Amino acid sequence: MAKNVTPRSEDYSRWYTDIILQGKLADYSPVKGAMVIRPNGYAIWELIQQNLDRMFKETGHVNAYFPLLIPESFMHKEAEHVEGFSPECAVVTIGGGQVLEEKLYIRPTSETIIWSMYKKWIMSYRDLPLLYNQWANVIRWEMRTRLFLRTSEFLWQEGHTAHATPEETEAEALKMLQVYKTFAEEYLAIPVIAGRKSDSEKFAGAVHTYSIEAMMQDRKALQAGTSHNLGQNFAKAFDVKFQDQDGQQKYVYATSWGVSTRLIGALIMAHSDDNGLVLPPRMAQRPIVIVPIWRNDPEKESVISFADSIYRELKTGWNVIFDDRDQYKPGYKFAEWELQGIPLRLEIGPKDVEKNQVVMVRRDLMEKQFISRDGIFEIVKNSLEQMQIEMLEKARQFRETNSRNFDRYDELKDFLAAEGGFAHVHWCGNPACETKFKDDSNATIRTIPFDAVSEDGACIVCGKESGRRVIVARAY
Repeated sequence: MAKNVTPRSEDYSRWYTDIILQGKLADYSPVKGAMVIRPNGYAIWELIQQNLDRMFKETGHVNAYFPLLIPESFMHKEAEHVEGFSPECAVVTIGGGQVLEEKLYIRPTSETIIWSMYKKWIMSYRDLPLLYNQWANVIRWEMRTRLFLRTSEFLWQEGHTAHATPEETEAEALKMLQVYKTFAEEYLAIPVIAGRKSDSEKFAGAVHTYSIEAMMQDRKALQAGTSHNLGQNFAKAFDVKFQDQDGQQKYVYATSWGVSTRLIGALIMAHSDDNGLVLPPRMAQRPIVIVPIWRNDPEKESVISFADSIYRELKTGWNVIFDDRDQYKPGYKFAEWELQGIPLRLEIGPKDVEKNQVVMVRRDLMEKQFISRDGIFEIVKNSLEQMQIEMLEKARQFRETNSRNFDRYDELKDFLAAEGGFAHVHWCGNPACETKFKDDSNATIRTIPFDAVSEDGACIVCGKESGRRVIVARAY
């Protein structure tokens, strides 16, 4: 167990915060509810951004940037939208020392400002589709904040697309959700369940909201990404029409979709342990650290020379840390890099030089393995690839172990109140039954899974007919 890290079994919430603070991922800022993302944390965000940005562009999307400040009148054009966000909005009333004629909202999301521009840019079916994405920051005035998971200001990407048909719009919303699912599993090593949100949980102003849901180590759910079919709601609010091929004026259809720095919180809670952060190799900008070990100058010269040859070979494929600091003992270095989640540690001492070997420690297993110096590049490559695969499978097994079907309401309540996890239950679709989940167990319908099999059953609350199960869980 790392020094200054509270064990998960003792206080999971404190453990989470300790991992962030001690691992130098983020810190509290002077502004209440906001955070400073430190280099270790921002390195993870850069990898999230780089890989998702590539995936977006592979599907035909391009990046743009829209203003931070939104006129108040824009926010009121889509009634459901402003009602959903108004409690969280920060508003600018003074600019240049003068009271503004119209208040300006600091964006909680950008649909309104973007659709005011789409009205200028969209005239004909030839102008469609618009497949835009924005990397930006937003402000949502949260009362209860937690680093990365819920802060007043956070970084994210928000995609906003415009289409000519409802079919194309629905296909876009589902396609982008699949991009998120692929990224979560192949890069973050977090297994997710994709599905549709219930009407009470959907995005304000959306026709349908789709999400990917992940299970954290405390068995709570975390919404790891959302994609929204907005229908024509924003087009009607901003009077955005196009002339179709038959010369008819029609309202444009829209989607929006986004993920945020919340994914860093998900990464921490899905994989880390009492020794610190555990990073999947694809989410580590520096996946390898080499620690040479010596006791005197003659040993130092031979060990450093041997270790440096390995460093020069490995750095052709990865960003490698060479930790030859004199002022720290090996044990301190090991603990430091474990705390920061470096996936692979290579230890090299005098005896290893004599035997032409290296001691390799995988961060997720914490077991020493002796490997040959010869062919070390391929050994390291295979170890990192295997670690990525096994971390995903471990998280998947944890989720399956903590997921159960329930047909009796009293058993469901006991499960959610005790160990918790994903409860698969029948639901009739009545919002009143959904409200009962929330009131009785502080749990919500996380998603109506796409892959749920057809199964006749009875709503776990009221007993009415149900054709398949939904997932109920407590969530962040």
